[in-house]
Amino acid sequence: MDKILVIDDERSIRNSLKDILSFEDYDVDTAENGIEAIDKIKTNKYRIAFCDIKMPNMDGIEVLEKCQTISPDTSFIMISGHGNIDTAVECIKKGAFDFIEKPIDLNRLLITVKNAQERGSLIQEKKVLKKKISNKETIIGSSKEITQILNMCDKVAGTDARVLITGENGTGKELVAKRLHKQSDRKEHPFIEVNCAAIPSELIESELFGHEKGAFTSANKQRKGKFEQANNGTIFLDEIGDMSASAQAKVLRALQENCITRVGGDKSIKINVRIIAATNKDLRKEIEENRFREDLYHRLSVILIHVPSLQERLEDIPELCEYFIKEISKSYGKAPKKISKEAVKLLQQRKWTGNIRELRNIIERLLILSDKDITEKDVESFT
Repeated sequence: MDKILVIDDERSIRNSLKDILSFEDYDVDTAENGIEAIDKIKTNKYRIAFCDIKMPNMDGIEVLEKCQTISPDTSFIMISGHGNIDTAVECIKKGAFDFIEKPIDLNRLLITVKNAQERGSLIQEKKVLKKKISNKETIIGSSKEITQILNMCDKVAGTDARVLITGENGTGKELVAKRLHKQSDRKEHPFIEVNCAAIPSELIESELFGHEKGAFTSANKQRKGKFEQANNGTIFLDEIGDMSASAQAKVLRALQENCITRVGGDKSIKINVRIIAATNKDLRKEIEENRFREDLYHRLSVILIHVPSLQERLEDIPELCEYFIKEISKSYGKAPKKISKEAVKLLQQRKWTGNIRELRNIIERLLILSDKDITEKDVESFT
């Protein structure tokens, strides 16, 4: 049951609101001033708080501001008998969910409570989803190679140094990029991914830098590119070795001048982004064969992080198996199966051309096809 706090210095209003909300099966507490309200919010989880604006010693706006840090998920509904548009706007700017004038209309009150509940539910769902996503983005392993990568991330994340991540397909280069972003001062800002290999060469510049209306046949309106979308955050240029020569030149200019120009435009737009790039190619070889700009390579590779293949970290397979078994079983809503030591040893003897991605697929297959626990025989039969 959702808990609601009513904060008002007038006893009659406190009791009236409590009676109405209690009748609707809400669990209601009351506070006669801001100090008492803050003490209660510190020790209780309230989904909603009704707060009078005009109160002695500490007014409702001050209570709202203090509670934004104490309990940011609590939806504050401000109430006042001296309300006007300016007051309502100020409350919303300070973080209030809504504003209701006295005398309070019963229907308006109950509708506002329902809306605040829905907001609270969405916040909780978002937290759960973020936790699920975060769990899927964990770098798993205790090998020397993985430990070195994690240590490097810890050292580099707090800076704005550009990072070039190298490694085969399926090794987890994207996870390294996301870890760098999440540990940085930019973590509250966007992390924008661009797969340079998946975008046709004729569209890559528009995708990265945006375009003005009429820049080309299908440009029906102005569009911001990935660099603008990532402003104040991080842009992750995956498979940068597949980027066209003209796009490479523009990326180099963006790095040198911290500004971009949309396709079809002539206005320079200032940007503040951290660039992390990744590739499965040998860029030194690409430079020798004139397929990649050497000056761009040096701009991107302030910090180099190489992600080893699974073949180079076979000792991490037991830990990876346990992780994938739990993750996949949870997504299927089933209890995790056990995997025998013999089965794990057999997996460690395989040639992993598809790296972590291939291992995850095989674990999913084994979970589906094995009868009970995953045995050595299952590995022999289904991989």
